[in-house]
Amino acid sequence: MTTRPRKPAPGTPAPGKLPLPEVVEMKRRGDRIVMITAYDAPSARIADAAGVDLILVGDSAAMVVLGHDSTVPATMDEMLMLTRAVTRGAQRPLVIADLPFGSYQVSTEQAIETAIRFIKEAQADAVKLESAGPMLTRVRALVDAGIPVMGHIGLTPQTATMLGGFKAQGRTAEKAAQLYADALALQAAGCFAVVLEAVPAPVAARITEALDIPTIGIGAGASCDGQVLVWHDLLGLYEGRAPRFVKQYAELAPTIGAAVEQYATEVRSGAFPEERHTYAMSEEELTLFEQQLAERPIAQSAP
Repeated sequence: MTTRPRKPAPGTPAPGKLPLPEVVEMKRRGDRIVMITAYDAPSARIADAAGVDLILVGDSAAMVVLGHDSTVPATMDEMLMLTRAVTRGAQRPLVIADLPFGSYQVSTEQAIETAIRFIKEAQADAVKLESAGPMLTRVRALVDAGIPVMGHIGLTPQTATMLGGFKAQGRTAEKAAQLYADALALQAAGCFAVVLEAVPAPVAARITEALDIPTIGIGAGASCDGQVLVWHDLLGLYEGRAPRFVKQYAELAPTIGAAVEQYATEVRSGAFPEERHTYAMSEEELTLFEQQLAERPIAQSAP
């Protein structure tokens, strides 16, 4: 009798899973770290097969998947559902869940409860939260609870309004020094990596040099230890205005649109489905079926 392989308990690395300490070792060796966002199981499987190291289930899903104008509307239930889908599809990459706005800002207790749900219910390997300052207590508490944390400074989309919109951060000496201090503080609080978003390249380079943990850049230059891009931006699937730092490696939206248009045309013309797309039955069974209909007509619903 065959048995299905047992799924690891929540929080237990699956066989073949990239060990978390290896992420820090990659920085030490000078190996570039590849991170990408994903929001469903098929995308996670593709990213896994492509050799991606880290998958972020970003609250960017609010914009690129759910149609909102910012990341703020993403809810716990939505992010948990998306994270569960990604962890079903990803085997080797570490899956990092973005804590949505409002799920960790209220208190340290709230942050712990939220993160535990992502680890237990969605089987994420780690969580990510934005900013430093008051959030440092959250980071320390989560790490003390055994939950790996990725930090995020620079442009923090959840608080973009306070930053003056989706703009580069750290462009003055004073603000650059604050980012530098925040990165060191996040490392001291226990983060295993820090995302630097929309930060001038020289500033990101100095932060990367100062930290023992990896920096993951998104619009922060080539000196970061790794890079991350949003799935829909990278593949040309998002219709909104792409940020300066986005490189499109494919333009799939026109290809997908053409395929759907051809499908609609063939359905309307009768060209689809063809005989090779249908199922048959034996002549004998078809004859019996027709006899049964003749003997016991299907009752029509009363008007």
